[in-house]
Amino acid sequence: MAKNKFHDGPGPSQRQLRVGELIRRTLAEVLARGDIHDPDLNRMSITVGEVRTSPDLKIATAYVLPLGGKGQEDVVKLLARNKGELRRIIGKKAGLKFTPDLRFQLDQTFDQMDETRRMLSQDAVRRDLES
Repeated sequence: MAKNKFHDGPGPSQRQLRVGELIRRTLAEVLARGDIHDPDLNRMSITVGEVRTSPDLKIATAYVLPLGGKGQEDVVKLLARNKGELRRIIGKKAGLKFTPDLRFQLDQTFDQMDETRRMLSQDAVRRDLES
């Protein structure tokens, strides 16, 4: 019997990961080149950490952070304001049959890494790790 074509596992499917990474690379390239017709957005250097897609590939959530961490409030608003143009450019460059709707959120992974480093550097934790 054929394998179920729908993914029921706890994590994203291989296709979701592949499409998410393609969108991430394309979005990062578009933002780095300044292909958007918004001078406010082109002035910012934006890091695209990850793109997660919904199981049906209709929604793509991009986790972004401005370089240096300054202007975090503005970056999501600027990207949301230009999401139609970004979606059109990504669809054209990535060669996807259907381009997902783009959503943007601040990338919190850098803050989480700093917090983890801080916790691991505590004397009590270091003592526990060494024993």
